[in-house]
Amino acid sequence: MTTADSPHGADGWTSAVRQRIGLGRLLPLGGPADGSWIAERAAAAVLRNAAAGSGAVLGTLRIALADEDGAPDPVVPGPPSALPPGPLRIEAGFSATARRPLPATADALRAALLAAAAQRLGLVADEVDLRVTELLEEEPRPATEPSAVVHPAEPDGPAGMAAAGVPGVVSLTRVLGSAVQQTEGHVRVELATAGDHRTLDVAQAVRAAVAEAVEGRPTVAVLVTAVVDRD
Repeated sequence: MTTADSPHGADGWTSAVRQRIGLGRLLPLGGPADGSWIAERAAAAVLRNAAAGSGAVLGTLRIALADEDGAPDPVVPGPPSALPPGPLRIEAGFSATARRPLPATADALRAALLAAAAQRLGLVADEVDLRVTELLEEEPRPATEPSAVVHPAEPDGPAGMAAAGVPGVVSLTRVLGSAVQQTEGHVRVELATAGDHRTLDVAQAVRAAVAEAVEGRPTVAVLVTAVVDRD
């Protein structure tokens, strides 16, 4: 028997906590009716890659609700501690050279972040607050984020099999526990999506497929823990 007091149990518990903390905030994808969330870590990696050609180097990056008090409730239960589906604010620091006016660099960076948030992910971002943290002497070389770390889980049961079969799903994942969490009348699915598919579109297709596959047509929530760029 393994317990939290044994070395193996303690290591497993510590690893699970680190994985959960590493996800960052659980951000709403789309609006209140969309029932989908994405880990801040996964969203930030996509935004950083989108910023690579803007002439700026992103430093700290934070995504949070623009109005914490005015966010509506989701139509389906979300993952534990998930943010409600209100508009988001992106806050970032960046460094750049002075060879181009800094306001122009900031405008290019802001446009790149907003476009990636909407077109690649499906985040509703209303605000982008930027601040210059460093002046560079040389033009930065475009750099991309390393491939996302995925904790895959084998699909099991009608919900898992239906979700895994949706185009754009790389694999089910198991960061918050089982890949499929099922209670009476509700199913939550955790997964990784492909970078060449819009994340919200994949999540909506998963919700429809799982609702159709599970008896009683339950409500369905989706949590995206990673966005994977496939060769």
